[in-house]
Amino acid sequence: MSAPPRVLTVAGSDSGGGAGVQADLKTMLALGVHGMSVLTAVTAQNSLGVQGAWELPAEAVRAQYRSVVDDIGVQAVKTGMLSSAELVETVADLITGTDVPVVVDPVGVSKHGDPLLAASALDSVRSRLLPVATVATPNLDEVAQLTSVHVDSEAGMRRAAEAILAFGPRWALIKGGHLPGDAVDLLTDGSSEHWLRAPRHDNRHTHGTGCTLASAIASELAKGRAVPEAVAAAKAYVTGAIASGFALGRGLGPVNHAWNLR
Repeated sequence: MSAPPRVLTVAGSDSGGGAGVQADLKTMLALGVHGMSVLTAVTAQNSLGVQGAWELPAEAVRAQYRSVVDDIGVQAVKTGMLSSAELVETVADLITGTDVPVVVDPVGVSKHGDPLLAASALDSVRSRLLPVATVATPNLDEVAQLTSVHVDSEAGMRRAAEAILAFGPRWALIKGGHLPGDAVDLLTDGSSEHWLRAPRHDNRHTHGTGCTLASAIASELAKGRAVPEAVAAAKAYVTGAIASGFALGRGLGPVNHAWNLR
C-alpha cells in the first residue's frame, strides 16, 4: 500500500484535545492524509479556557521540523500557535526552504479570549510569516490585530482581505464566523473572489474550529486540489464537524472531527 499524502502541522498542544495539534491530527486522519507534528508550545487547556502556556525553544522546533521533512517529506504545511517573534521567524525560515503549499492560521487568541501570541510577535507575522503563506486564514479578531481593520458587517470583509493580502500571502481567507447570520467566509487572491456560505448551527461546542479549518485546507492541498476547491471542501468538512459538536467539560465542547467517518 502506498503512503497517503503527508501534512505537517506546526502548532501548540491543547491538553483538552479540542484545538491545536490534537485537532489538526484528528482532521488529517479524517480526511485521509498522514498527519505529522512540530510542537511549538504546551498549554494547560480545557473547555473553560487556557490555564497556562509554555513555549518550546526555537532549537527544539527547528529539530522537529528538519527531522520530519528531511526524512519523511511533506506535501503541505499548516501553522498555528507560534507564541513569540523568535518562533515566528524560525518557522518562517524553515517554510521558506520547503517548496509545498503553506496554510497560515495566524492564531492570536484562544476561543475563550486567552492570548496565544505575544504582541511583540505581530510585526514578525506581518513581515516574515504571511509573505510565505499560500493561504492565510485569519478570523475578524486576528484581522483587527494584524491590520487595525475592524469588520462589523459582510461588506467590510473585502477591505479586510485587501489589508491581509498587502502582507504577501497568495490567498486570504477572511473568516466571518463572528458576524451575525449565516457563517460566511471570503476567499480571494486580489483578483478573483469566492464567497463561502453555510448555515449557522445552534451549537456552542465550537472549540477548535480555526485549527480544524486550516488543517482541512492543508489536507486538501496536499491531495493536489487547487486553492478554491481545497477551501470549499474544508469549509464543508468543518461545517459538518460543528453541526456534530458535543458537550465536554463545563465550558465549550469541541467540534466532532470524526463526523464524516460514520
